[in-house]
Amino acid sequence: MTCFMFPGQPVAFTALPAQDTTFHGVAQLCQVTTGFNPLDEDHSTQQLSESVRLQLFGTCMSLYRSNLLIRELGPPDMITEHSMGIYAALAACDSIDNATALELTCRIGSCLSAMGVRRSYALGSVVGLGCEALTAIAANNDVYIANYNTSRHHLLSGEREKISAATTEAMAAGAFSVGLFPCDAPLHTPLVNEVIAELHAIVAEYSFLEPRIPLLNHLDQKQLHGADIADFLVEELCRPVFWEQSYRALQQAGIRRFIEVGAGTALTKFNRWIDTEL
Repeated sequence: MTCFMFPGQPVAFTALPAQDTTFHGVAQLCQVTTGFNPLDEDHSTQQLSESVRLQLFGTCMSLYRSNLLIRELGPPDMITEHSMGIYAALAACDSIDNATALELTCRIGSCLSAMGVRRSYALGSVVGLGCEALTAIAANNDVYIANYNTSRHHLLSGEREKISAATTEAMAAGAFSVGLFPCDAPLHTPLVNEVIAELHAIVAEYSFLEPRIPLLNHLDQKQLHGADIADFLVEELCRPVFWEQSYRALQQAGIRRFIEVGAGTALTKFNRWIDTEL
């Protein structure tokens, strides 16, 4: 059995399949829908933050790769997603169309980016510490664990100065490596409740069909149904991503082939780390 994995926001722009007419179609749809064209970034709208542009770039790449893989291999047996990868995942299972996936990426990303106007936020990558030790460090510094990617790879989220202090403490506590990345909003934390009314108002404008391919969510590792999707799109921004639990649940469901559908190979690497920790 095969699962397509849709990753979240990439950390940087990577090489584009600029010669592929299929990608040109996705890029043009993105421009018409959002004003951003990944093939012509210099002349795209300047109103979008760098984070929103990266989110749109990631969604474009996922939509493009999903189209190619389904033509080549046929539809997968299951689909799963990580963070902002949910929008392309919904398109892949025909709950929404590609234009809606891009529009939701842009509108929700822009709503979150408004938080960054008021405060400076960051993400902190911590590799090498267990969950118990990092939970204590997060509490010490008033930040949150946003991603439980593996038992020893986590992402912290919160105000930038506090994240900097937390990653410094994590390094002193024996982490193998730490990293700090600026972002617009404290994704996957209760701090997102600051804009929860706006987020609910956005998703309320859309209809979501029942997924044609089983879609496993990253919160409780259950299948998402059409009636649950609108609430999930808001809830998942306020709660952590539990990737290791999702990967293990998929294995238990009989998935043996995992294909990452997007920019980069982050989820594939996490899977390998999880397997080596068994």
